[in-house]
Amino acid sequence: MQARPDTIVGRALRGTGVLAVAVAVVVLMTWPLAKGMGRLGRTGSGDGLFSIWNVAWVARTIVADPVNLFRANIFFPHEHALAYSEANIGAGVLAIPAWWLTQNPYTALNTALLLAFATNLIGMWLLARYLCRDKAAAAIAALIFSFCPYLFSHTAHIQLLMAGGIPLSLLMLHRVADAPSWKTALALGLALAVQALSCAYYGIFTGLVVGYAALFLTVSRATCRTFAFWRALAIAAAASGLCVLPFFLPYIDIREQHNFRRSIEEAMTYSGNLMSYLTSSSHAHKPVLALARRLGPFEGMVGFPGYLAIVFGLSGLAMGAVAARRSADRPFERETALLYGSIGVLALWASLGPRLGLYTALFRAVPLFSFLRAPSRFNLVVVFSLAVLASLALSRLFQMVGGTRRRLLAAGLAAAAIAELNILPFPWEAAPRLPPSYRVLAKLPRGPLAEFPFYGARSVFHLHTQYQVFSTAHWMPMLNGYSDVIPVDFRETAPILESFPSNEAFDVLRKRRTRYVGVHWDMYGQREEEIRTRLIPFRAYLQIVAEDEMMTLYEVIRFP
Repeated sequence: MQARPDTIVGRALRGTGVLAVAVAVVVLMTWPLAKGMGRLGRTGSGDGLFSIWNVAWVARTIVADPVNLFRANIFFPHEHALAYSEANIGAGVLAIPAWWLTQNPYTALNTALLLAFATNLIGMWLLARYLCRDKAAAAIAALIFSFCPYLFSHTAHIQLLMAGGIPLSLLMLHRVADAPSWKTALALGLALAVQALSCAYYGIFTGLVVGYAALFLTVSRATCRTFAFWRALAIAAAASGLCVLPFFLPYIDIREQHNFRRSIEEAMTYSGNLMSYLTSSSHAHKPVLALARRLGPFEGMVGFPGYLAIVFGLSGLAMGAVAARRSADRPFERETALLYGSIGVLALWASLGPRLGLYTALFRAVPLFSFLRAPSRFNLVVVFSLAVLASLALSRLFQMVGGTRRRLLAAGLAAAAIAELNILPFPWEAAPRLPPSYRVLAKLPRGPLAEFPFYGARSVFHLHTQYQVFSTAHWMPMLNGYSDVIPVDFRETAPILESFPSNEAFDVLRKRRTRYVGVHWDMYGQREEEIRTRLIPFRAYLQIVAEDEMMTLYEVIRFP
């Protein structure tokens, strides 16, 4: 009678221990973020600020007003504006406790970021342990995957850090292949759904990889040519689709309303190349980066897998490929090596873009590819495959040594992985100061807000993200906004609003039923006095409701 409770408690304690270790490693690799959770982030880029606003919006609204989750407070009066870019449902859910405890958007985003890296570690560790049967080898594989240069280069894009569902989905597929049941099928479906809701790119990639792996296993194993196996896959697909569909419907509407489709030409711009696969920001990879700069123009894309990933990944592929088809202690080593080796090769091929054919074929065959534009993001699947293959080589290496030497070797290689992949101290940026006037705005009746200066040129649209982050203090609907999809009427009116204060700008504000106007004097720089002078003829239409050294907040009492 005591066995089951003890087992449950034991598993809970082990799981807590694994999570604690993962979080500790993440804190180390992202230092000094942990000591500045409420004030540090990737605030120097529009994408970084967008992620801060996005995660805070989801963490708040999915609890307070879930029905209106996609009615984000940007691009007023547009509805479903959250669907103009990645919704970041997964990151938002992870940030719920942090947001509601602190109401701080930086704390919310940074909590999601740390947990994203931690779940990447745990997911990869679980998959590698299942495949190679060696915890130490799996731990090093998890480090190789979770802190690869590609992921570190995308810390401004929270969705591109949410990769834990990739290894978890493959783990569940292997469980389905080994023992198909409705439980393993539902687990696979849930893992696929979580990944899709966390990052659309990785969700599509994972679906392709799982589909390919299922076909590969069907050819490789007679046990996978059964009704039970394919029934389980059907259950998984149905469960995943049901979970994702409610969150995907707004994107279908946006696609039709705004004719939003990526083109093959865009994909060419964001394709990987030789230089990208030699590019890294890690201290240890400076020689490789120097080589890349000598070989050709620097593209700015990061894709070098790492020394350990390449050495042990290719070793695992070579060892596994020549292994016996079925051995007593490693019955599926050859199958695993060939499966993940072929996944890596196909992902590498696709990452190089339309010119080499595979990405073009996928673009034409898979309708969801019309939402994508960056083939280079297949790089993560390449690193993922190398990490799995590395676990095979490492487990063989550890099998050759025993006792204390094995533990020392494993600890040394783990330390080597951390030393190779770190970019400490991580170059986080400080949060911009929040104007005090927003505390007053948060208490006023709701109404549309326009913030100035209003950036009217396409090249500076991303500067609206600073207003989006500021909006987390009041959540008023705003005329300002920035996202992947920029509405046509926003593009048309932005240059007019940039002329504020002017009769033409006030006419747009009238048509948008604008109630509040925020003028950020500090953002105008040397033009401050000019704007103050030009605003004098319009002061009769504006009433000051709050003012500080950074901005003046007005309520529009009537229009010219």
